[in-house]
Amino acid sequence: MRMAHRGPKFYDNPSVFEEYRRRRARPDNPNDTIERPIFLEMVGNVAHSRILDLGCGTAELGLDFIGMGCAQYTGLEGSLKMAEAGRETLRGTIGKIVHAPIEEWDYPAGAYDLISSRLVLHYIEDLQSCFAKVHRALIAGGRFIFSVEHPLLTSSNASAALSPRRTNWIVDHYFDTGERSDDWMGASVLKYHRTIEDYFALVRRAGFRVTDLRESRPSLNRLTSEEYARRMRIPLFLFIAAEA
Repeated sequence: MRMAHRGPKFYDNPSVFEEYRRRRARPDNPNDTIERPIFLEMVGNVAHSRILDLGCGTAELGLDFIGMGCAQYTGLEGSLKMAEAGRETLRGTIGKIVHAPIEEWDYPAGAYDLISSRLVLHYIEDLQSCFAKVHRALIAGGRFIFSVEHPLLTSSNASAALSPRRTNWIVDHYFDTGERSDDWMGASVLKYHRTIEDYFALVRRAGFRVTDLRESRPSLNRLTSEEYARRMRIPLFLFIAAEA
């Protein structure tokens, strides 16, 4: 059995990082064809906003926000390889990257209008403390918008062993929440399974008002008919928007 690594260390594995870049370069990758359009639709207008992006990765979202007229963009990234790639992405822009773990960074109080996070928070064990820090870092009325792997997927990875390209999904131990070890992209990574109810409760407990909750229903105009039919079978992502 492989040793499972936490998110930043996992992505600093050279072979994992290269496989990640290869997958993201595919035109039909679900991050760009399904998750990103829904996320940007939920975010809406960010003109003149000060933005903190948790787990910014290679910072493509930062380019989106800068192109939309944000006043400030800071990407917070725990993986050194991702942070370096993010700096390269944002070279020559107003954006900046901070290399630090999401859980340990000293969040400035009342400094941001929007805090975003795409597909990162399922790697974080103590989300309650993280959400409390996010709440303090936002202005009154500031927004927190995030996406995670859908709990139907994080509940069990048993279906991944059946086929490299899943055609059926096993949902099991759904209410047995907590740590999961997932073999992915040639290595093992630690994730944390939570139910939809858990995410909703954690956000509210941190002092937020939930304003939107979405699942990753695909759009036919972004996918082939075959891939659309496959992605209509089960949601890949969960999205929550909240207001401080």
